[in-house]
Amino acid sequence: MATCPQGHQSGADDYCDVCGTQLAAPAPASQPAPAPAAGPAAGSAAGSAAGSAPAAAPAEACPICQTPRAGQFCEVCGHDYSGSAAPAQAPVMGAATGARWEVVTAADRTYYEKVIAEGGPDAAAMAFPPYCPERSFALHGEQVRIGRRSRARNLAPEIDLTGPPEDPGVSHLHAVLLAQPDGSWMLVDPGSSNGTQVNGKVLKVNVPVRVGPGDRIHLGAWTVITIREGTP
Repeated sequence: MATCPQGHQSGADDYCDVCGTQLAAPAPASQPAPAPAAGPAAGSAAGSAAGSAPAAAPAEACPICQTPRAGQFCEVCGHDYSGSAAPAQAPVMGAATGARWEVVTAADRTYYEKVIAEGGPDAAAMAFPPYCPERSFALHGEQVRIGRRSRARNLAPEIDLTGPPEDPGVSHLHAVLLAQPDGSWMLVDPGSSNGTQVNGKVLKVNVPVRVGPGDRIHLGAWTVITIREGTP
């Protein structure tokens, strides 16, 4: 039998048979766990479920070369989207930069005297021209050939040194400027009769070398070609 708090013996377990005092507190009813509060993620998920997400904005294009933007600087032309100066880097040439580059041909008396002093087989027949105007040729396309045109070989180089005056030491196909993917240029001598020099260094046949603004290319008996940035 159960004993109530007043000391009475009760035959019931919940309330005392004598005084009616509650013998034990009822166990609290189990409460369901509260649902988690809806946060930003839940709201986002609800929004996604309610309707489709808005379409992504189109990628920004470079205002110079129209290449899709992938960072602060354009991967092709180096344009700075922030409006500040572009990072310092070696100058490049070609259509990819949007700039116009050119070569200027002229006669170099010092080089001519060096050639004559070396006593080549045709040195005695080579005379320095009394007048040789400068001529400029724009660099564009995948390759720019340097030489003298030949009808027999159907050859018309982009940098035509036929003259007048004509440098007899220049081969019909003397050298070739090759455009590179990064906008720079390489110079190669495919096997000219009298060789090619860049800044005083003789090129090896079929071994391209990089050239840039200010470089001086010597060939023939007195011809010098200087690379520079042209005017738009």
